[in-house]
Amino acid sequence: MGSVPAWARAYVACVVLLALACLAPLPHVRVSWWIVALLAVLYAGCERVTLPPRPRGAGAPGGESFQGMGTFLPVLLAGAFLLPPPAAALVALPGALLARVEQRPRGPRRVWRAAQLAVAVWAASRVHGALGGREAVATPHFPYALVPAGAAVLTFCAVLTVLDGGILALAERAPARGAWRGLFARSLAPVAVHGLAGLMMAVLWRSPYGPVAALLVLLPMYVSCWVFAQYHRERAAHQATIRALVQAVDIKDGYTRGHSERVGQASVMIARELGMDDERVEGLRFAGILHDVGKLGVPTRLLRKDGPLTPAERRVIELHPEYGHEMVRGIGFLGEARSAILHHHERLDGSGYPYGLAGSQIPEFARVVAVADAFDAMTSTRSYSRARPVPVALEELERCAGAQFDPRMVGALVRALGRHGWHPAVTADVGPSVLPGPGTPPTRPSGTVGRRAP
Repeated sequence: MGSVPAWARAYVACVVLLALACLAPLPHVRVSWWIVALLAVLYAGCERVTLPPRPRGAGAPGGESFQGMGTFLPVLLAGAFLLPPPAAALVALPGALLARVEQRPRGPRRVWRAAQLAVAVWAASRVHGALGGREAVATPHFPYALVPAGAAVLTFCAVLTVLDGGILALAERAPARGAWRGLFARSLAPVAVHGLAGLMMAVLWRSPYGPVAALLVLLPMYVSCWVFAQYHRERAAHQATIRALVQAVDIKDGYTRGHSERVGQASVMIARELGMDDERVEGLRFAGILHDVGKLGVPTRLLRKDGPLTPAERRVIELHPEYGHEMVRGIGFLGEARSAILHHHERLDGSGYPYGLAGSQIPEFARVVAVADAFDAMTSTRSYSRARPVPVALEELERCAGAQFDPRMVGALVRALGRHGWHPAVTADVGPSVLPGPGTPPTRPSGTVGRRAP
């Protein structure tokens, strides 16, 4: 966990200690241990069988929990409805500790996931029992049995929301006002549906039909989770296609190698500073990564030309937003990202291209990517320009705000960089041999915001 901030490590340690405290009364709990063992094995097996793989590098540690544990929540919630709180918390541990984890470090991620699930299930079971839920399951009287179950589901969601928001704020350094935004609302509906299935399992388990009938509830849930997994696999395939397109652009236009990834990173920083929800943040990451994909349709000789571009050549290169938009038009899940690919070279005063849009006519995603694109162009070393220091680049962006760039987006980037600094994960692959010597003028536009290369 060397790359995880110290405060995030301390936070995870506190949640682990809280989970251990929830499990501490286990030796004194009177419970049918075969029920605990069966539910734990069921949950662990279901997690291993159908948990969809996460795309590499996608999502925050906090966000993983909702996807992973959302696969077979009925088993966990049935445990909360059937068992005392410490025993219910124990059901989650084997599945969480044995589940597949795509991102590293895998061990700490498994421990974090197991701890947060144990705490959430313990809290749900505690609330369910306090409201008479055990008796309601044993002798069900609907709709009264729904009251303690509903309270338990709300508690489960609330605990996970608090814990996930905390890890997002500390490990991902998301703004405090946006770290928890939308987490509860997005998780409540699916968890409520799974809670009903868990309640059905618990009622059937205590009925004369016994555990075998209760296990039949898992069959439709298994089918729905299989469909869910297929959706994520399809999405992972889309992301692999996007990465392949970006690599193709990097190979074709060696001057901007790594540029797309860095623009995606800067776009995410702006989006989070503006308080956008996770779905739009991810869309902006895609927009930043793919903003120059249209260069695949531009002749390589123009992209690699050492001398200045003629007006005719520049007009050809200025077609790349339209080429890019055509290339990604069929990728439905990109959503607003497609408009950013088409309009990221528009200017607020209407002097940009390809359509000369002005002001609010320019889509919000395009205004974000335009700032991120210009920032990286100025702070990256290329064959025709030396990298500018970050403060100098920000001064230039602020100077051009209102005419070329949206001042709101520029301000968001300035605040985000002031809080987190600029630590791009990918750097331009340009060797020192291609840098212009002292006193040698650059052979292409110098990368200033006003006249940077397309």
